[in-house]
Amino acid sequence: MTVIDPDTKAGWVPEADEVDEEEEMPLSLRLSIADTLTLGNATCGFMAVYFTTTGILIPHLTGSQETGMARHSAATAVILMLCAAVFDLFDGLVARKLRSSPMGAELDNLSDLISFGLAPAYFVLVYGMVADDAHQRVAAVGAIVVLLAVVLRLARFSCVTVKDGTFQGMPSPFGALTVVSIVLLELPFVATLLAILGTAWLMVSRVEYPKPRGRLAVAMLSWIVLSMGLLAAWAFDAPSGQLLLQTGCALQLVMGAVIPLFATARRVNNFRDNRREARAAQLP
Repeated sequence: MTVIDPDTKAGWVPEADEVDEEEEMPLSLRLSIADTLTLGNATCGFMAVYFTTTGILIPHLTGSQETGMARHSAATAVILMLCAAVFDLFDGLVARKLRSSPMGAELDNLSDLISFGLAPAYFVLVYGMVADDAHQRVAAVGAIVVLLAVVLRLARFSCVTVKDGTFQGMPSPFGALTVVSIVLLELPFVATLLAILGTAWLMVSRVEYPKPRGRLAVAMLSWIVLSMGLLAAWAFDAPSGQLLLQTGCALQLVMGAVIPLFATARRVNNFRDNRREARAAQLP
């Protein structure tokens, strides 16, 4: 309906925006099953920070000597990060099989920042405050480096296209688990800090890592379940629980170091093969 302004004698009609505001949210912007799994990832990351604070940091600041409580809380925090990795693994699989909302990619990056950026960085920070031979300010710098490495990695992942089936740089879930494994190994402070900085560098490097699909996804899930078992054995002070945990953490570090070596060797071999093919093509 057109309304006439008595002063200007001009007509005007209601703006379209007034009608659009009353429309229901499009179906494409509603949460999908994959988005729900992604939110589970973020929840696990936040709860990991919570248990690190209430079970490790606060007892240390209040002078509590309950080492068992700190061990249980540390194990719980790392298990929650492992659960976040499981959610991160399955939300991608579900998104490929079922419909994913346009918010999926953004939700995934934000959740990964909480679970694999903030949570492990905070774990390193608290380690620097409670460990006997640690230096709080230096550990804080290491924690910031871990956080910024994950931020840069996630930002690059959103705007850089790589060949299918690979990641450029160590994936943030793998990097987060490697960082907490370094802390749980209880190495000397300098060695711990150097290993953490090396992991942060791998996350922003151009080293190619395979995406967890098919058998590799099954192997990764099995490793996560095994790691949860090792953490539970350590938390409840099972026989040889400390040795089992250190063995699992050492294996995590070995995988973090070996995968780049295999990736580099494969790139070198591909480069040599391409040069040989180019030389062979130039021969008469």
